[in-house]
Amino acid sequence: MTPLESQQQWRRVRDYLNENRFALTQHAVRSFPDELRVAGTPLLARPAWLPDAPVPLADVRLEWEGDGVPAPITGAEPELGHILPRQSDGTPVPSYAGAVEALARPRLFENRKCYRLLAADAATAAPVLSFGRGQYFDVINICEAIGHEYAAAALAAPEGAVPAASAMPFRAAVGDPTDLAQRPVMAAISTLTIRHDRSTGDAEFVLHWRDPERVATGGGLHQVTPVGMFQPSHDACWNEAHDFGLWQSIVRELSEELLGSSEEYGSDKTPIDYAAWPFNAALEEARSTGRLRVFWMGLGIDSLTYVSDMLTVAVFDADLFDTVFPRLAATNEEGHLVAVEDNTGRAFGIPFRADHVERLTTEEQMQPAGAALLRLAWDHRSALLAHDRGPHPL
Repeated sequence: MTPLESQQQWRRVRDYLNENRFALTQHAVRSFPDELRVAGTPLLARPAWLPDAPVPLADVRLEWEGDGVPAPITGAEPELGHILPRQSDGTPVPSYAGAVEALARPRLFENRKCYRLLAADAATAAPVLSFGRGQYFDVINICEAIGHEYAAAALAAPEGAVPAASAMPFRAAVGDPTDLAQRPVMAAISTLTIRHDRSTGDAEFVLHWRDPERVATGGGLHQVTPVGMFQPSHDACWNEAHDFGLWQSIVRELSEELLGSSEEYGSDKTPIDYAAWPFNAALEEARSTGRLRVFWMGLGIDSLTYVSDMLTVAVFDADLFDTVFPRLAATNEEGHLVAVEDNTGRAFGIPFRADHVERLTTEEQMQPAGAALLRLAWDHRSALLAHDRGPHPL
């Protein structure tokens, strides 16, 4: 195969992956025991990753381990050679991220610093998560490469057949996807945002569609919103410790994805002053009075790509939601919001009802983390939508 032919073949497989992520995920999850599946979805989790009930976000403790323990799988293994395209001199592109950069670069593609997840004891009332240093391209070089390899094997297999294990040496090298010590794991935070009207009991949630032309992972699928990698706001050294908190990440993503705000916070020059940021100050005050309640729901791994997501829920009182989000941004850097219309023609969120949860998690093409989060939230709706309006610990 010539270098040009190998590049064309790589693009065909990459397009197939993006166009068939949902079907490939449904197929890939069959390789794992049912007991690893979160709420019957294609998201995988160890028992120690899922609490029995929603945990207030403030009760989740983060520990910093610095550089941590080197992982044996880095995304530069010889097992990747069969899926990497060839350069003009006939040698393979050095990494999967390099292939994406050269042949299918999405709008958002930057190798930013991330907090690498090292360990998780997350099923208790006081979860503990340990982190070290990592890079976003670890997600591309490992997770997207694993997905690409699976897509290539599926294309080569007879229709409907399980891809041959021999065609997926990199997947075999990675091994157990829930083993956090086996590879660098960069976790996203997926947040189900709910608007709750206490007077009527009605609730609705915000749904997002991820544009494969704009994002490097999860393209072509529906997802809860906001979602973002757990990472500092900028690579400047002072942000590593300053931004090391789940809420700091969530509030930035709420601003960016729902308000359409810029991702530039000036933190390349000075740390973000969260206390002086009016948007954050309003939400912090609402958390202290119980008008905004934020919960930890667990941690899971995508069965196709091995992408990791931390699962959270933010429940806004309706009047607070309407005040801080007077107009939702219909589109953002990663895709667009999905809405239904009421009988006045007004577009709004998806009703948080059993029929919509069932449809989205069984019929629609949705990311595993979003599907699992919706089902978990529905199972725990009484706790999430409780009418207790007392102070919520920060």
